[in-house]
Amino acid sequence: MSNHDWYQTKSWYAPLKRVEPEGNLQETAAIPAEAQTKPRKSFRTALTVLIALTLVTALLAGIILPVHIQRMRNGGASVSGLVPGSAQAFSDGRQKDSGQDSRFGNDAGLPGRSRSSEGTGLDPLPKGDGDEDEDGDDEMPESPEDFFENFYEETDTSNAVVNIPRTELPDDFSLTLTPSDKRELSLQELYERCSSSIVAISGYTDGMSGYNWGTGVVLSSDGLILTNTHVIDACDRATVTLADDSEYEAKLIGADTFSDLAVLKIEAEGLSPAEFGDSNALLVGDPVAAIGNPLGKSFRCTLTDGIISAISRDISYKGRSMTLLQTNAALNEGNSGGALFNRQGQVIGITNMKMMSSYSSIEGIGFAIPSSTVEEVVNSLVNVGEVRGRPSIGITVGAIPEEAMKFYSLPEGLYITDVQKNSDAWAKGIRPGDVLTAVNSIPVTTTSEVSAIKDAYGVGDSLHMTIWRNGEYLELDVELMDTNDLYGG
Repeated sequence: MSNHDWYQTKSWYAPLKRVEPEGNLQETAAIPAEAQTKPRKSFRTALTVLIALTLVTALLAGIILPVHIQRMRNGGASVSGLVPGSAQAFSDGRQKDSGQDSRFGNDAGLPGRSRSSEGTGLDPLPKGDGDEDEDGDDEMPESPEDFFENFYEETDTSNAVVNIPRTELPDDFSLTLTPSDKRELSLQELYERCSSSIVAISGYTDGMSGYNWGTGVVLSSDGLILTNTHVIDACDRATVTLADDSEYEAKLIGADTFSDLAVLKIEAEGLSPAEFGDSNALLVGDPVAAIGNPLGKSFRCTLTDGIISAISRDISYKGRSMTLLQTNAALNEGNSGGALFNRQGQVIGITNMKMMSSYSSIEGIGFAIPSSTVEEVVNSLVNVGEVRGRPSIGITVGAIPEEAMKFYSLPEGLYITDVQKNSDAWAKGIRPGDVLTAVNSIPVTTTSEVSAIKDAYGVGDSLHMTIWRNGEYLELDVELMDTNDLYGG
């Protein structure tokens, strides 16, 4: 993410806390060092524009503070949450999963190590050589390349590494979403009906003490378990603890870094699978409840409630973006991989991230992966062990601040910060430093506009891209490639 956002995303992909077997919870790099210092002073105009943009994308109106989006697992895995204002990769919008990050699932403080993603504090704007203009503001760097090198963080293209032994894929499982035509349950009824489908997950890494702690959701009566990838990232083995305290060794069906979803298998029968509802039917203001394992074994199977605060919230971290549900239901480390229920007792999201600040208290801004995304990813994982067919351009782009646009005489568009060298975009000559001004002759100034166009096509299709470089415009046809082929799964 940019070094100049006023808030930070702490996600499931960076260690937040480490839980030792004795149960002692020790803070470890919950907040990156750069996030613990105040943002540097910079151009007033550019800062105003950046704050306005970030406020819109982050829905943090009225809060001008450095913030983190934190994944919620307890343990040593790092989560990659996405921070608005950072450059975003148009591959699959994947997020790096690592063990139990501090999104909301496994980062909550059970005995073990908790993982969370390190957010990167964004300062208002990059400094120049230290000189200041008459108004006392820092000068802009001489070249746009220097400006954007400081303004945007380097995109993290690494994948989760899960070393848990694999098992055979199931023969006849398919996750389906059920219409929510049932009566609304009281919170007491919801907990009684749904808590047995929530499990605890502990991930272990050979040669390390402690363990990652997170949450999982029962998918099938014969032992399929859903969780966040970041909960088991870098783990060599994992165990699943059921509501009755029985514990099982888990094997891996598949894990996907981009969606931060993973499926495990335990040898058990007679489990209580959760029912999944359709997140597409949600409206802002709908009541929801979360059940997970925050902060360790002492708080296993905790129920919190709230509402859907926003739908289709684009969250960015380390150049990766995810489209998530936003909720004010309390989520903490260890909640990663847990369930967000509608009041009919159906899972409509998998909790994975929350927003935090090292400067001030931020409450009630949590996120969950929509069930519509979960359905697609889970069915792909259980059928082929990975997710295929997600189109990617292979470029990373970011919005251009108005002050930089004027100072460097740049056109309206998106600044290209990175190009995958194995992509057709690279083969056709697109390079970092170019400005993307249009896709299929449609002007683009936001990452969501590019995503909307891209997502209407499939792998193998081509997009017509208009590129500005040093005062000249280039017209190029770029073939979309499978995200896994460009970045790996």
